[in-house]
Amino acid sequence: MPKPSKGPRLGGSPAHERLILANLASQLFENGRITTTEHRAKRLQPLAEKLISKAKRGDLHARRLVIRTISDRSVVHHLFTQIAPELADRNGGCTRITKVGPRQGDNAPMAVIEVVTESVEESRAAKKRVKEAAAKKAESAKKAKAKPAAKAKPAVKGAEAAPVEAKPEPTAVPVEAESEPTATPAEAVAESPASPAEAGQGEAAPAK
Repeated sequence: MPKPSKGPRLGGSPAHERLILANLASQLFENGRITTTEHRAKRLQPLAEKLISKAKRGDLHARRLVIRTISDRSVVHHLFTQIAPELADRNGGCTRITKVGPRQGDNAPMAVIEVVTESVEESRAAKKRVKEAAAKKAESAKKAKAKPAAKAKPAVKGAEAAPVEAKPEPTAVPVEAESEPTATPAEAVAESPASPAEAGQGEAAPAK
């Protein structure tokens, strides 16, 4: 029993699906890389690997088998003369899928599938560089987390922020009530009312 493919079928029928995959493979070998949905890229990868393996053989029978899938003879010629010799030292992994995020509009997950053109040694060196960069990044993040939080720096470079002294609040001065001026003894005598005797003498003096 054949192993069922993962995911829904491409197109409306098995024949339509074969045509879609054949066109995708033709564009992949012609341009070197294409951008498509992630599901189509995963369905295209095993077909492209099989066609590249047949192209590595380089005989007439292999060419005829590839022409059954790819009808464009110029693409088949490019596959046998350009792509297959570059991948002769590879036993597998001749294509690479890179996810590029969702598509604007329907939010479909997109991916880039490409033919690996570099040698095995170059690929291993690139993977090693990526791992070293990731390790350095993780180590630097760990050190930054271990360090205490840096103090806030002043706005002007080279100038230290002077401490702001709190100004003392003004104390309320008690307002004294204005005292009335005290009268002098002479004024007090003048202002004091006359005694009854003095007042009677003044009134009793008859006129002669």
